[in-house]
Amino acid sequence: MTAQLGTPPRALTEAVRPERTRRRRTENLRGWIYCAPFALAFILFLVWPTIYGLWMSFTGRSLTGANSSWLGVENYVEAFADPEVWSSLGNTVWFTVLSTIPLVLIALGIAVLVNLGIPGQWFWRLSFFLPFLLASTVVSLFWKWLFNPQLGLINDMLGNFGIPPVAWLNDPNTAMHAVVITTVWWTIGFNFLLYLAALQNIPDQLYEAASLDGAGSWRKFVSITLPQLAPTTVLVGVLQILASLKVFDQIYQMTGGGPAGATRPILQYVYEVGFTGYRLGYASAISYIFFFLIIAVSIVYSVIAARRTVK
Repeated sequence: MTAQLGTPPRALTEAVRPERTRRRRTENLRGWIYCAPFALAFILFLVWPTIYGLWMSFTGRSLTGANSSWLGVENYVEAFADPEVWSSLGNTVWFTVLSTIPLVLIALGIAVLVNLGIPGQWFWRLSFFLPFLLASTVVSLFWKWLFNPQLGLINDMLGNFGIPPVAWLNDPNTAMHAVVITTVWWTIGFNFLLYLAALQNIPDQLYEAASLDGAGSWRKFVSITLPQLAPTTVLVGVLQILASLKVFDQIYQMTGGGPAGATRPILQYVYEVGFTGYRLGYASAISYIFFFLIIAVSIVYSVIAARRTVK
């Protein structure tokens, strides 16, 4: 008797069902209307250029629009045999190695120091993050003056220790290191904030329990802090590798890819081939080779990091 009273009449159920269907359709339509501007921009400025660039990589298209004949994989064969592609790709990988390691380790170090509770927290956070807000042109001009062989502050400081002036941006042996120093100073604030937020989310109970067991500061750091920061380290590592592989603006503004091509990244070579050499088809082929390389590196690093995190 109770079950019969709790069951709605069939006629009422059939009357409510079309109303629910109509309401669901209305909500779906509103959702599509809200997403439409983003979807349109996504298709116009990301999906379509990606498809169009892939098509151009198989043609001989030039910047003037002429010679759009189909070449097949001829551009890719030429790119794999081009020594300039490999030298600029080597510079990009070398920059990534030199910049990623300090941008992870130094960011972790200063985040741990700030998290210790030293006075003036807001000052340290602002000091480390403020350079990240500057435009690349400002940073490049600022450090070009610092690295100036005759008037730069860095050579002046080295002179106080008896070290002769160094032509930082004009010497192939030091130019890449100068760009790396600039990049570390400029972008370390972002990684610093990620690590600082992760440190502040570690439960205090873990450190209190370790203290009761007699663990010292170093043991707490190795056994609690570093494992708790592992997911953040994976995130920082992936983001930093991707950002370093895409380096262009600070190198172009500080050295122009020189001296003698010692700092020219692959993106600058793509720019020169496409907009100086007028070969958009060939430049697209190099871009897609680099694109697939970035995807491969990201997947390999993510898999390795995920396995270490699980262990």
